[in-house]
Amino acid sequence: MLEIIAMTLEDAKTIEECGADRIELVSALTEGGLTPSYAIIESVVKSVKIPVNVMVRHHAKSFNYSNEEVDLMIRDIEIIKSLGANGIVLGLLDGQNQIEEQQLKQLLNVCNGLEVTFHKAIDETNVLESVQTLSKYPQITNILTAGGLNHITKNGDVIKQMIAKSGHINVLLGGGLTLDNFNLIKTETGATDFHFGTAVRINKSPFGEIDKQELLRLVNLAKK
Repeated sequence: MLEIIAMTLEDAKTIEECGADRIELVSALTEGGLTPSYAIIESVVKSVKIPVNVMVRHHAKSFNYSNEEVDLMIRDIEIIKSLGANGIVLGLLDGQNQIEEQQLKQLLNVCNGLEVTFHKAIDETNVLESVQTLSKYPQITNILTAGGLNHITKNGDVIKQMIAKSGHINVLLGGGLTLDNFNLIKTETGATDFHFGTAVRINKSPFGEIDKQELLRLVNLAKK
């Protein structure tokens, strides 16, 4: 499974045209991805046939949220669901860099019918403990991770353990993946789900358009 980040309608159409499996729709890729506008969500969902998962993240200063911010996230999820998205992408931590379960439960309560990806906030935690925590929640379908704060190429053993402990959850590898290290990491970890952002953009820049040739190369690699 190959998921590619989109920020615009043009991105989304290119991702589908090149043969990727799913879109993660965000704004502000320079900030690690924030919630896009409702108009963008609606236009992308109506324009492509592949699944679209939408980032629910209001700020980039941390993964800690006030109760008021959680209320806003709940409303975002309700609207994203009404616009026909396939899923949402979220992540919440407490002050000790552990998963904020009470707030997570509040959000999951409004996620019926949506896929839920817990994003790379997990990499700031003890990832093996966090995988076990998240596996308690049937609503969570994916975990996006590089296996921790070290570069993904150094986390092969941890990633294999995460996959072994993940239960019903798909471990989606992202952050540090390139076309050059893709086959090595795929072979080393046994992972089947992969997430790419700037690595398939022109000049590897968050401001660049999607590089169609690079994305086509990646799609071919992923299918081997």
